[in-house]
Amino acid sequence: MDYIAPVRDMLFAIRHLAAIDQIALMPGFEDAGFDTAQAVLEESAKFNQEVLSPLNWEGDRNPSFWHDRQVTTTPGFKQAFRQFVEGGWQGLQHPTRYGGQGLPKTIGAACTEMLNSANMSFALCPLLSDGAIEALLTAGSDELKAVYLEKLVSGQWTGTMNLTEPQAGSDLAMVRTRAEPQADGSFKLFGTKIFITYGEHDMAENIVHLVLARVAGAPEGVKGISLFVVPKFLVNADGSCGARNDVFCVSIEHKMGIKASPTAVLQYGDHGGAAGYLVGQENRGLEYMFIMMNAARFAVGVQGIAIAQRAYQKAVAFAKDRVQSRPVDGSIQASAPIIHHPDVKRMLMTMRAYTEGCRAMAAVAAAAYDAAHHHPDAQVRRENQSFYEYMVPLVKGFSTEMSLEVTSLGVQVHGGMGFIEETGAAQYYRDAKILTIYEGTTAIQANDLVGRKTARDGGQTALAIATQVERTETELGASDSEAARVVARRLKAARLAFVDVVQFVAGHTKASPNAVFAGSVPYLMLAGNLMAGWQMARALLVAEAALAAGEESGFMRAKIATARFYAEHLLNKAPGMRDSIVEGADSVTALALEAF
Repeated sequence: MDYIAPVRDMLFAIRHLAAIDQIALMPGFEDAGFDTAQAVLEESAKFNQEVLSPLNWEGDRNPSFWHDRQVTTTPGFKQAFRQFVEGGWQGLQHPTRYGGQGLPKTIGAACTEMLNSANMSFALCPLLSDGAIEALLTAGSDELKAVYLEKLVSGQWTGTMNLTEPQAGSDLAMVRTRAEPQADGSFKLFGTKIFITYGEHDMAENIVHLVLARVAGAPEGVKGISLFVVPKFLVNADGSCGARNDVFCVSIEHKMGIKASPTAVLQYGDHGGAAGYLVGQENRGLEYMFIMMNAARFAVGVQGIAIAQRAYQKAVAFAKDRVQSRPVDGSIQASAPIIHHPDVKRMLMTMRAYTEGCRAMAAVAAAAYDAAHHHPDAQVRRENQSFYEYMVPLVKGFSTEMSLEVTSLGVQVHGGMGFIEETGAAQYYRDAKILTIYEGTTAIQANDLVGRKTARDGGQTALAIATQVERTETELGASDSEAARVVARRLKAARLAFVDVVQFVAGHTKASPNAVFAGSVPYLMLAGNLMAGWQMARALLVAEAALAAGEESGFMRAKIATARFYAEHLLNKAPGMRDSIVEGADSVTALALEAF
């Protein structure tokens, strides 16, 4: 078995950092405490290890293919998806009134990580369905909900997001797909959409496309975009699939990674117009689509954690097995497994620390989402919503950029064997690259962090989080351990660097936008590094308390060692990043354009 779900570490984060038993006190989550989390995660691990993980390499070697407007997925995917649906995994965190299990996002995020570690190409299909479900729950009419939600929640039908067009990538103001109103209240859609993940496949009986388009006479720019449901097959009055709609896949992309996931070019309206149904109000489509995108952005961040975990496991296994050279300390008088070499340990510890830190950060963000939607106190809901919204670009941006470093290190640990496709290490590196691009590039996440999440409120949300970090520093200071003192010192330095950057961003975005946005991605990376490092510091406190209480646990000792490594080797980058952001903008923009 080449993937073992890190259930214990996930449960540690869920219990001690995300406080699942506090979430279980909230209305609607009464049966979703730690025992439920443990049972669900163990069952998820079994499915992903036994069913999906063995298909991962097969998907890279034998990807989905297109012929005559139809897509055939990798052998085994269709059967695995049937098992996924029968297990109720699609509806894990969706409302019970539509057939879901209604579990917290805190539990769902861990299951999402397992799904993506096991098989990222497969996992993209349910990821997009989750986004479609969220959009319809928020903005869909009762009629649309009645027709589509139960089948999407069950996984009987799957969903997509249709934003991008040949001329409109991140700039959605340039969307040109048009929607013509019909006498019965429906619309006919005409246009081309590209980069549509699972826009065509053979795993479900219907595909529900959520499509951005313009109604005739709509304002130019983003204010004139509406959102429509366009099913692959029209739906009969009894809920069954009817006639084929006028939307067809005309090709799929040949990609660097995630090859088993079909990325479709969809053509709407070549045969009279694709029947579509308005979601919400006209000209508010981008607002509704952002509901899908925010759900997807968090999930993509979790994908980064997932692929990093898979790469780490493979690198550790190789390092324990590959024999090369004597250890520099002379402890073994013969060639030894490379895990004995200090630099290999450094690479493995970097992979481990980044992955555990980002997993903890995502778990805490998911818990804030749950509290924002279910806590009985309105003020607590508002505070958690602000925290969650601040964290989304960090989970997405930092975790995915992290995954590139970790999967690259995974190749490096393998040495020349890592450059050989047959070892499998290269697949994780190739698969990870898309994560920093789709659902908004890292720069787009950083623009969001600067504009909407920092400058808009004068940095108040960010500074409030810094105050929480400072409280953790105080708790570390109460410990008499060397590890706690080291982590406290590094955490404080990172927090002070973060505060300086937040004040710079809040104070200069209007007057000197180029100076601020020149450092927007470094700001995101600094903030993400601090948030992950903060959670590792909290984890250290939990582990020390457990050992003090008499729990003799190798797991807890490893958690302390990993937290200290994070502080000394990763978190310590923050002050230098602060200098680049606050003092280095001029050198970003100084070179004349013609000199490039």
